[in-house]
Amino acid sequence: MELKDKVIAEIKKIYDPEIPVNIYDLGLIYNVKVDKENVVEIKMTLTTPNCPVAESLPKEVEDSVKGIKEVKDAKLELVWEPPWDKSMMSEAAKLELNL
Repeated sequence: MELKDKVIAEIKKIYDPEIPVNIYDLGLIYNVKVDKENVVEIKMTLTTPNCPVAESLPKEVEDSVKGIKEVKDAKLELVWEPPWDKSMMSEAAKLELNL
């Protein structure tokens, strides 16, 4: 399994506290990049800028990824462009939420 796949699997264990879907399937992760030194860069957003977990969720993602044995470091960038909307969810997430 590639390191990027391991990172995504780890991210899929983290759920939005208000929606019973993991943040990856929810479409909150815009990009996962792993460089040659196994430093992971993640671009993520939140459902809204005033989301109650705006402080804790990005840190939880970063800490989880840093916990993967092969990962040397993880850097998470919180972005608001493009703004998140329901169309970014995976089909599985839409089914889960009956959308």
